[in-house]
Amino acid sequence: MMAEHGRLFGIGVGPGDPELITLKALRVLKAAPVVAYFVAKGKKGNAYSIIEAHLHEAQQHLPLVYPVTTEALEPPLSYEAIIADFYDTAADVIATHLHEGRDVAVICEGDPFFYGSYMYLHDRLASRFDAEVVPGVCSMLGGVAVLGVPLVYRNQSLSVLSGVLPEDDLRRRLATADAAVIMKLGRNFDKVRRVLTDLGLADRALYVERATMANQRIVPLAEVDPMASPYFSLLVVPGEKWQG
Repeated sequence: MMAEHGRLFGIGVGPGDPELITLKALRVLKAAPVVAYFVAKGKKGNAYSIIEAHLHEAQQHLPLVYPVTTEALEPPLSYEAIIADFYDTAADVIATHLHEGRDVAVICEGDPFFYGSYMYLHDRLASRFDAEVVPGVCSMLGGVAVLGVPLVYRNQSLSVLSGVLPEDDLRRRLATADAAVIMKLGRNFDKVRRVLTDLGLADRALYVERATMANQRIVPLAEVDPMASPYFSLLVVPGEKWQG
């Protein structure tokens, strides 16, 4: 690998509270000549909002604008194909900066390797350039912190599940879980709540929106509007309490 190439950094900037960024992430961020961030069309983006105050004029800001997010696509359009092409293009743009000797810091809400979009760039670039990941506080840990509940006791196991899973898969996995965090709710919320109710877990389940952000909401499970559950929401089924 040529020494004059720039370095790629994947930086976790935490779940939303600007004070939850690590000292290392802040140091690397301030030193990077190029700061890249994923963003939806017409939006600033949560990750960018977290670190905006720390950026300086000499840095180049590089928005990576998603071509699609959650909108329905008419056949023959495929979300998977469109988003894969987007990541290919984004990786090429970043590679240009790296080839020209500029370090690039790609910021990612939460942790870069925990459902983070950075991982798709890492897969495409880490074999060609020096790459370092700075871990961050992920959303589920921010969630249990604001909910005020321990997640797992002693030898309990934790299942992290996507609400996108088919209903039967969710039911099977939750039926044997000591504790669980369910992410990617949105339009899947009603399905997830139905499974929790069927398994007798609804009383243990806790719901939070935008945990640690200024507009966070903690709502009783039964009162959540399934048509208004935002992307940044999660459900926690904490492990049974152990009296140590």
